[in-house]
Amino acid sequence: MIRINNVKIYEDIANEELFNIIVNKYKIPKESVTEWHISKKSIDARKKDDIHYSYSIDINLKNEEKYLKYKNVSKLDKFIENKIEYNLNKSTIPVIIGAGPSGLFSALTFIKYGYKPLIIEQGQSVEERKLSVDNFIASGKLNINSNVQFGEGGAGTFSDGKLTSNINSPHCRTVLDNFLKFGAPEQILYTTKPHIGTDNLIKIIKNMREYIISKGGKFLFNTKFIDFETNNKTLSSIKTLNLNTNCTDIINTNILILAIGHSSRDTFYKLYEKGLILEPKNFSVGVRIEHLQSDINKAQYGNKTKLKLPPADYKLAYHSETGRSCYTFCMCPGGIVMPSSSEENTIVTNGMSYFSRSGINANSAVLVNVTPNDFKNNSPLAGIDFQKDLEKKAFILGGSNYFAPIQRFEDFYNNIKSSYIGNIKPSYKPGITLSNLNEILPDFVSKTLKEGIKYFDTKLNGFANPDSILTGVETRSSSPVRILRGENSLSNINGIYPCGEGAGYAGRNYVRIR
Repeated sequence: MIRINNVKIYEDIANEELFNIIVNKYKIPKESVTEWHISKKSIDARKKDDIHYSYSIDINLKNEEKYLKYKNVSKLDKFIENKIEYNLNKSTIPVIIGAGPSGLFSALTFIKYGYKPLIIEQGQSVEERKLSVDNFIASGKLNINSNVQFGEGGAGTFSDGKLTSNINSPHCRTVLDNFLKFGAPEQILYTTKPHIGTDNLIKIIKNMREYIISKGGKFLFNTKFIDFETNNKTLSSIKTLNLNTNCTDIINTNILILAIGHSSRDTFYKLYEKGLILEPKNFSVGVRIEHLQSDINKAQYGNKTKLKLPPADYKLAYHSETGRSCYTFCMCPGGIVMPSSSEENTIVTNGMSYFSRSGINANSAVLVNVTPNDFKNNSPLAGIDFQKDLEKKAFILGGSNYFAPIQRFEDFYNNIKSSYIGNIKPSYKPGITLSNLNEILPDFVSKTLKEGIKYFDTKLNGFANPDSILTGVETRSSSPVRILRGENSLSNINGIYPCGEGAGYAGRNYVRIR
């Protein structure tokens, strides 16, 4: 195939019209084209008076060599997925702890190579889990075992469903192809910043589960991994607790995928107790900030373009003279701020968008980096204590009823409690309490947030709007713990493979079973 890059389009057109433009421009006979597809579509909004779509198109055609002389045309090698080396006996039943992204894709990989994995998840199936989340939003009644953090699909299910990565790996394409297979819209394959949305994710995850079961896999929901045993430093069995019946069970296995997520604190404590090597790691804490989506659109796109552009997003970073960094994370265009607690008497926030991103507000985390030097002790689990302390303080500041503490940015900057809400209305439910977030945030976090938000206003006009709403607190941007891995992604106990966000390696590697 050949790839034609940097195709500028200044109007909203159907794919067939795009094809006609390409073949006419490069004088390609239509009958010579055997296959074509969009490989990339992005918005170039660097110049407000020259906003356009930039396309890359892949075409399979006869006599393709003659078109390589044109600018922006290149030869494209066929995508070949990397194969995973393995030598496990096909009678082996691998056990996966956690049905989040890394757990589900581990299960799909095992299925692909002929194994029948057992997936253990302390939360509910995604359909039941949504009911628990909806109930918490409506009533403030928290299910500590199944919520925004725990349950089938993982924490990202009630987020924006972003499909971006900072790594360049052929497995990224495999992930996208799988999402497409199970019901995601085709545009995730070529949009620059693809997302699925919570509404689509719920259906897709259900389809994944049904496929895994149809191939011999098995799910145990409402079942918690609570212990394991070894023989000569090799895994021999695990112990689980059925949260409905309160009965325990022993499962014999020598292959365990730990896909536990960043909020599985009980499991981190147990792993440390049983001798897995853990270490504290950097993470970030801060708040959610809300603006009117229309203001973000205007700041990013201006008001001249006639294109029907999607709700605008942003990604911003600031580095202070003290060495601290402030950055935006998990920006949700047209989204809402979600109640994301997983433990009683705590407040945790996150952001969520549906696929349409049609909400009035835009929201994003604004975070400040935290290092082990900020913790009270040298324990590998000290970062968890740092998170918990903030979450409990936020709960009390909000009124001890799962209402979140909020503050206008102007008031936060001036260190005074907010007394009113301006033209930007907070989206957090079950409810909010006007507060002064400076009272609970560490001084270095408050100071860096103020500097960062003011700096972001110079890059994105209106970011420091006095009425911008800050909602506290966001503490679960990444795992506070890393489970060390050695050769072949093994922990220091043979047979235990930590992976994904909970292991502290999200985006770094994949699990390889030999």
